[in-house]
Amino acid sequence: MAAHRSGPLKQQNKAHKGGRHRGRGSAQRDGKGRLAVKTLSKKVRKELSRVDQRHRASQLRKQKKEAALAEKRQLGSKDGPPHHVLVVPLHSRISLPEAFRLLQDSDTGTVHLREWGGTGSFMLLCPRLKHRWFFTSAKPGDLHTVLDMAKVADTILFLLDSLEGWDSTGDYCLSCLFAQGLPTYTLAVQGVSGLPPRKQIDARKKLSKAVEKRFPDDKLLLLDTQQEAGMLLRQLANQKQRHLAFRDRRAYLLAHTADFVPSEESNLVGTLKVSGYVRGQTLNVNSLLHIIGHGDFQMKQIDAPMDPFPLNSGVIKFQKDQGMAMEICATDAVVDMEEDLKVLMKADPGRQQSLQSEVIPDPMEGEQTWPTEEELSEANDLLKQNCKMVKKVPKGTSSYQAEWILNEEGESGGEGDEYDDTEHEDFMEEESQDESTEEEEKEECETMTIGESVRDDLYDEKIDEEAEEKMLEKYKQERLEEMFPDEVDTPRDVAARIRFQKYRGLKSFRTSPWDPKENLPQDYARIFQFQNFTNTRKRIFKEIEEKELEGAEVGWYVTLHVSEVPVSVVEYFRQGAPLIAFSLLPHEQKMSVLNMVVSRHPGNTEPVKAKEELIFHCGFRRFRALPLFSQHTAADKHKFQRFLTADVALVVTVYAPITFPPASVLLFKQKSNGMHSLVATGYLLSVDPDRMVIKRVVLSGHPFKIFTKMAVVRYMFFNREDVLWFKPVELRTKWGRRGHIKEPLGTHGHMKCTFDGKLKSQDTVLMNLYKRVFPKWTYDPYVPEPVPWVKSEISSAVPEVDPE
Repeated sequence: MAAHRSGPLKQQNKAHKGGRHRGRGSAQRDGKGRLAVKTLSKKVRKELSRVDQRHRASQLRKQKKEAALAEKRQLGSKDGPPHHVLVVPLHSRISLPEAFRLLQDSDTGTVHLREWGGTGSFMLLCPRLKHRWFFTSAKPGDLHTVLDMAKVADTILFLLDSLEGWDSTGDYCLSCLFAQGLPTYTLAVQGVSGLPPRKQIDARKKLSKAVEKRFPDDKLLLLDTQQEAGMLLRQLANQKQRHLAFRDRRAYLLAHTADFVPSEESNLVGTLKVSGYVRGQTLNVNSLLHIIGHGDFQMKQIDAPMDPFPLNSGVIKFQKDQGMAMEICATDAVVDMEEDLKVLMKADPGRQQSLQSEVIPDPMEGEQTWPTEEELSEANDLLKQNCKMVKKVPKGTSSYQAEWILNEEGESGGEGDEYDDTEHEDFMEEESQDESTEEEEKEECETMTIGESVRDDLYDEKIDEEAEEKMLEKYKQERLEEMFPDEVDTPRDVAARIRFQKYRGLKSFRTSPWDPKENLPQDYARIFQFQNFTNTRKRIFKEIEEKELEGAEVGWYVTLHVSEVPVSVVEYFRQGAPLIAFSLLPHEQKMSVLNMVVSRHPGNTEPVKAKEELIFHCGFRRFRALPLFSQHTAADKHKFQRFLTADVALVVTVYAPITFPPASVLLFKQKSNGMHSLVATGYLLSVDPDRMVIKRVVLSGHPFKIFTKMAVVRYMFFNREDVLWFKPVELRTKWGRRGHIKEPLGTHGHMKCTFDGKLKSQDTVLMNLYKRVFPKWTYDPYVPEPVPWVKSEISSAVPEVDPE
C-alpha cells in the first residue's frame, strides 16, 4: 500500500520562534558556555549589591567629613598656620579701630600688636578655643592691597553699615573680589545697637533684603559688643573653608618680617630674608619664587626659626631638618632667635630651576650659505634692468598709458604740465588773497562771551578737551564698527595690491586650510611651546597630589633667603604694602602666548580698543600688556575683534609667563587721573601659540550697471592693476549673492562681475580679505600703584544736573 504524500498546495506553517521568550537557563544551555564578544572585550565589572552600595556611599561621606574636620582643625591650631582673617570695611561710616578693639579682648586670649605692612594688624592667641588668628585690614579704595591680600587670606570679614550696607567704593571692591574668586567670607554689621530699639528690627530686615543681591544665603552677624565679638570668633573658627584653585596647588607666604642684606658688588641688589608661615603646599628651596608686583627670583636656603607666636606660651616649637618638632620650655619672654636658628634646606645648583624666561634665538639658524660675489653682481645687474624710468607726462596719466609715451632726449615734459603749474600758482595766489581778506574781516570783529555762569567755568576747568576729543573719536569708531563690521575704504593714494599685500582670500573662513606655522613673527622664536599642554598640566598636577616633596611643611614658620632681589622690594614693604610670595610650578617662569576668556564688566561703558594698554590680574600675577581680542569659537581660526563687545565673551591674547589654569582674570584700564577702572573679568583658557587670530578686511563696491547675472561694479578699486591682482578672490553681496570678477573695464577700477543671481540696485558688493595677526611684545611685570578710589571721585564721573 502506497504512503500518502502531501501535494504542492499543502499549507506550510511557520516554525515557533522561542528565542525571544525563553528563559536564562535555556539560553545558557544553548550557548554551551560561550560568551559574547562585547562581554569579553569589556573590563569585568564588579556589581555590588544594594547593601554594599549603601555601605560604600556611607564610607565616602565619612571620609569627606573627616577630611573637612581635619582641615578645619589644622587651620589656626598649634600645628597649622594662624587663621588669617582680612577685615574689609565696605562703607565710609564704619569704624575699623572700634571693630579691632572689640576683637582684641583680653578675656578671649593674648593679643600681640605689631605693624605688618603699615596696617594695624594683630595676632590673637586663644588657648581656650585652641585657635590663633591673624587679623589684617585693607581699605576698599586701595585696590591692589585688597586683591593681593584676598589671594592669601583664609577668611574675609566684610564690615557692613547698618543703614546702607555698602557705598559705591565698597560695591566696586566687591565686584573685583567676586571676579577674582572669594575665599571663605563672613558678613558683620556695625552700628545696629546705636539705633533706637524699635528701628533695629526694621534696619536688619532692610539690610538683609539689600544684601540678598550679592550674598543670597548668608547670615548677618552683629559686631557692637564684646559678646557679639566672641560669637563672631566662634563662627570664624568653625566655618567650612572654601578653596581657590590657583593657590591650593602652590606654596605661598605672607611676609611678617623682611630684612635686606646688600651684596658685595652693589647696594641696589642683595639677599632678601622673608619670614612667615608656609601655606598651601610644601615649599621646596629649589623651586622659583614669585613676589607679586616684583617678578621671579631664586632661593638660596630656608631657615626654620622658632615660632614667635606659639599657641601655648610656655612651649616654643621649631622644626628640625627631619621634619620632627622639638619642644623647649621658655623661661624668658624674649628668646634669642639667632641661637636657635636651624637651616632647614639649602639650594642644590644641579636641581634648582632656572630663571630663563625667553629662548635666545639664533639669527643664523636655518639660514642659507652666504652668496658669492658672482651671485651678488648678477643681482645688481638685475636690479639695474628692472629699475623704473622717470618720465614727465600730462596730469591724470596712468602708469599703463605712460608706458606708451616716448621720452625723447633733450626734450622736457609735455606743455600740459607747464600750463597746469601756472594755473595751480594762480589758484594759490587767489586763495592767499581770500585768506588775507578773511583775516582783515576777523580783525574788525570782536568776540565776547555772553551769559556764562561761574559754575559752568568751574565745570569746564575739570574737563580735559584732548581726552574728550579722543573719547569721542573712539565712540565714533565703535559705532561704525557695529554698523559696518570690518569694512575699510580702499585708499586712493596707495595701490590696493600694496596696501593689502599681506592679506589673502579664502573660499570659506571655517573650512579653508591655514598653516599655523606659516609666516611667524620674530617674537615667536623667543617663546616656549608645549607639545601637548593639557597632558603636561595633568602630569604636573598629578605629581603634586601623589609625590611627597621635600621642604618646609604647611604651617611652619620659616625664613626664606631670596637672592638677587632689588632694594625697591623691601622699601615697598616698609612703606606699608604687603609682601606676598608664591612658589612657581615647573615652566611657569617661561614666556608663551596666553589666551583668556573675558566678558565686559557691566559697569564699564567706555569703548576699549584692541592693542590698548590694559592691566592684568591673572591668578597670582599682575602685569601690563597690549592684548588682541578675538571671537571665542571651537573652530581652528578665530576672527579678530577691533573692540571689546559688551554682549559676547571674547578671547584675549597676550605674551605673558606660563600659568597653568584654572586661574581668574581681571582686566583694568588706567585712567588719566591714575585710577584703575575694571574693564572685563574672566578666566584663563589655555597656553597655545598656535591659536590663530585672523583679521578680516571688507572692501565694498557699488553696482554701476546691472544686467541679468552680470554687473559693472565701481569704487572697490581705482586702477586696472588692482582689479587684475584681486581677480581670483570671490565676491559676495549684503543680500546673499556670490560671484567673481570677470574682467576689468577701463583704467579707473571699473570691473565686470558675474553673480549667481540678479543684483538689486540697492545692494552692495563686498570682498573679504584675511591675514593672521599676532600680539605685540609689551609684557611689563611692574604695574604702578593706582590712585585710591574715593566716593567723591566716583560720583564726580557722573555729571550733576541743576534742578533749575
